[in-house]
Amino acid sequence: MAEKVGFIGLGIMGSLQAMNLAKAGVELTVFNRTREKAEAWAAEHGGTVADSPKAVAEASDVVITMVVDGAQVEDMIGQALEGAKPGTLFIDMSTIAPDTARALAERCSADGHAFVDAPVTGSSPKARTGTLTIMVGGAPDDIERARPLFEIMGEKIVLCGAAGQGQAVKVISQAVTAVNCATLAQALVLARQANVDVDALLETMDGGSSDSTMRALKGKPMLEHDFTPLFKLAHMLKDVQLCLAEARTAGGAFPFAGLAAELYGAGMGKGLGDQDFAAVVEVIEGLTGARL
Repeated sequence: MAEKVGFIGLGIMGSLQAMNLAKAGVELTVFNRTREKAEAWAAEHGGTVADSPKAVAEASDVVITMVVDGAQVEDMIGQALEGAKPGTLFIDMSTIAPDTARALAERCSADGHAFVDAPVTGSSPKARTGTLTIMVGGAPDDIERARPLFEIMGEKIVLCGAAGQGQAVKVISQAVTAVNCATLAQALVLARQANVDVDALLETMDGGSSDSTMRALKGKPMLEHDFTPLFKLAHMLKDVQLCLAEARTAGGAFPFAGLAAELYGAGMGKGLGDQDFAAVVEVIEGLTGARL
């Protein structure tokens, strides 16, 4: 790719996405709020470490953000706009409120730049292998400009409509994920209470109508209480809350997502926020008095 790319945010997901861009030969300038993390990443993968988002934009034609929440995205892009060259393409791959994405698109456009929202799903294993699903919102020409980068980081690129619609698709999809995981946790704990062979239950689900990606990814870790974070419980709660906010804005309802938010919120109260979201099983265990 001829264009120079800036990457802001080298957390669990961003570091792996940027890694794949570097492996593909993309010329990268990176920034992370913890500079030591950026320097360690650059020492391993190459690229230039910038002192600020403004410096990233000054060195880049395309600026990608992959941070925790809408406030951070607004801060990082706001700083980057101070140094952006005319016609810079901003790509936000975080998960934020659709309205925030729409406002950022308007802000970038007013300054003569382009904006695409492109949240992802697949957690860190797919980020590592460059097989993420990417949900994209924005103008068709801007999406096509970004497509070569998306094809490095993901295997499935879903066009969702105008700016903000990628985020709308993402938060609704993420709420389904959260509900699925919480449902699996309840089923496993109930099985233990009922003296059911839990391994037999998981084997029975495999390939059947009750099967899901959650069973494949989270079943065994729940049984082993292995909550090494692939996607943090705190981030899952944030995404579900974004979905509920979008539901209120649309005049709709997603009551199962509301119940999931209660469970993940309780997980935060138990100090599980930095654990994988499969740790919601510990909330179910606490409610029932049973343990897997």
